[in-house]
Amino acid sequence: GKEVVIANAIIAILTIGGQQLFSFFTFSCPCHVGQNLIYGLAFLGVPALILLVVGYALNTQTWRLVTGKRSPFQKETTPNRLLHCKLICFVLCSITGRALVAPVTWLAVTLINGSYYVCAMSEYVSVHYYGAQPNVTASERRRILAAFPCSQLVPPEQARARDEVILLLRYQSQVAGWLLIAVVVITVFLSYCLASCFSPLSFLHFRYWSSYVHNEQELFDEATDQHSRLYAMQHVRKFFGFVPGSENVKEIRIPSLKEWQAISGLAFLKRVDEEHYDYSLLHDWALKEPVNGRFLKTDEDP
Repeated sequence: GKEVVIANAIIAILTIGGQQLFSFFTFSCPCHVGQNLIYGLAFLGVPALILLVVGYALNTQTWRLVTGKRSPFQKETTPNRLLHCKLICFVLCSITGRALVAPVTWLAVTLINGSYYVCAMSEYVSVHYYGAQPNVTASERRRILAAFPCSQLVPPEQARARDEVILLLRYQSQVAGWLLIAVVVITVFLSYCLASCFSPLSFLHFRYWSSYVHNEQELFDEATDQHSRLYAMQHVRKFFGFVPGSENVKEIRIPSLKEWQAISGLAFLKRVDEEHYDYSLLHDWALKEPVNGRFLKTDEDP
């Protein structure tokens, strides 16, 4: 839908901006044999891996899949395990597709930029790109090539060879970046085509279903917020003796030291029975303790 496209576009733009800032402020090739490859690949791959994990973590479908349990009411209606496995695979593919937006954008932008690839692969360029004398050893040649990403470390007589090596590596990096973009675009397009071909819904029916799911989620969120607020209000009123926001409060309750201690501290989700939980210490106190204690009268017109 449009919302998914807009969200993916925003993620891609933020990733591009973050990559440019990240490269400008933090990237500095060590220009040393053995370190260039590790440094370049770390800046190329580690941020992409982090963005992939963040993409999984920020997707609500991930937590719905992880925390979701098979309902006992579905035993009779959906006995087909193959269908259930297909549903899980479909959801995983959907989650992965959304999570890959940021890391793929990072990889594509960094490859097109070329700086990380040049740093990582400079010492592995073929020897004919460097006009070395026959008496230069292989280790010395690698050391010289490893210094090419740092122009200040290259002597003037090797400036032309350095320029050729840098151009070659940038060419390889940018070609790899554009190939990655092309593969991703084609894969996404074919995935949407296959999903549409195998969908049991027509085009308009699918649009209606998408609209229904979106509206149902919005209404559910609104009802959740209102229901939890009203439910919590009952417990707060029992503890303090009045409803928050009331203009005509005739009396307030003075909690005891023991009651303050009962609702303070660390709280975990507590299971009361097979069907219900206590959500907080105040919730647990309100369900267990009777309404008593000291009340203080208040003036309506202070």
